[in-house]
Amino acid sequence: MAYNTIIAQTLDGHVGCVTLNRAEAMNTFSSQMAEELYDALKGFEIAPDVRVILIKGAGRAFCAGIDVNELKGKTTNQYREWIEKMEAPLVLISKLKTPVIAQVQGVAAANGMGLVAASDLAIAADNIKMGLTAINVGLNCVGPVIPVARCVGQKKALELLLYGELVTADQGLELGLINRVVPREDLDEAALAWARDLAKKSPLAVKIAKSAFYASRDMPYEAQFAYMNEAFARLCDTSDAKEGVAAFFEKRPPVWQEK
Repeated sequence: MAYNTIIAQTLDGHVGCVTLNRAEAMNTFSSQMAEELYDALKGFEIAPDVRVILIKGAGRAFCAGIDVNELKGKTTNQYREWIEKMEAPLVLISKLKTPVIAQVQGVAAANGMGLVAASDLAIAADNIKMGLTAINVGLNCVGPVIPVARCVGQKKALELLLYGELVTADQGLELGLINRVVPREDLDEAALAWARDLAKKSPLAVKIAKSAFYASRDMPYEAQFAYMNEAFARLCDTSDAKEGVAAFFEKRPPVWQEK
């Protein structure tokens, strides 16, 4: 499918890549971009050749939030529908079985920071600035703070939400918002290599691991163990689990069948 505000392509190594392509607007979310990002993520979820999804931004920013040009002239109900559309990709990521990696450079603000936090993993350039900045213009980031809070905890999330201050790459790493920091000039190569490394793992094991993690994270402690143990038991009975163990003992690369 052809898109106007994003670029979606399948790269070598079983990686689906979505590029937010509104560089002139610092890749802020328009309604169209939100819809196209959602559609592309859904498409990669069912693509047989895609095992990992990489999200990045064109130009000097990852995503500077929501396009405020769309704010004017709506009723309360229209605002509700509009913001739900903007945040639908963030909600969707946790429902996908395919892991999503955010490749972050420049600014990741408001909904952009939420997209980073909502992604399963994140690799960032050393020049990034991230923040829940809407409070600085009389709004707030009560949607994006939800995935941010799951990364950083309540006290820090409230500080970010209420003060709108920016955090650096090192701070983001310390807070658990990102996994890796690399020099800006190495970001493209490092992110793609990291995605390809993940795509080499058993696709079935990865999908079950991600799905079980999100499905169980709000369960009581003992119930979470029971849920995870059931997921593990079902995985052990798959052909790919048996193939992986056999390949380990035979000292050869596994051949995944995804069943």
